[in-house]
Amino acid sequence: MSVVVIRELDAAEALARVVELAEVLRDCVEGGASVGFMLPLASGRPEAFWRKVAAGVAAGERHLFVAEDEAGRICGTLSLVVDMPDNQPHRADVSKMLVHRRARRQGLAERLLRALEARARELGKTTLVLDTVTGSDASRVYERLGWLKAGDIPNYALMPDGPLCSTTYYFKPI
Repeated sequence: MSVVVIRELDAAEALARVVELAEVLRDCVEGGASVGFMLPLASGRPEAFWRKVAAGVAAGERHLFVAEDEAGRICGTLSLVVDMPDNQPHRADVSKMLVHRRARRQGLAERLLRALEARARELGKTTLVLDTVTGSDASRVYERLGWLKAGDIPNYALMPDGPLCSTTYYFKPI
């Protein structure tokens, strides 16, 4: 993949590209990513998820970033969730780091995360929080980029094919 563009989608673009976003989610889950979905994925489930994300973007509750390949196809996503309780206006959650298997090992996760962090700073956020499968490829990306490990929770979630997995929480002061 020679040219990849990282950009933020508005709500209308997110809604218009639900099928592409669903394809990335489907590929990640089928590839074993524990991102809140189980196999087999119910028909329409990924599309319904992305329609909810688009509604969250429209409501100002989240920001959606995508990586687009040289053909303009979405090959990665990442969300910044800014809808926080009243006593946490300074922080945001990072959600759904997804990179299609055809686009992995090319630095897309890092580029998506850097774009998200820059946007969070623009919004006045000072603390970011996320969770990921303990020992995952994503955890290595986060640690390399200065995210701090808060701790592990054993048996926190299920892998898409059923077994329990531990989750590691990370935070980053920005």
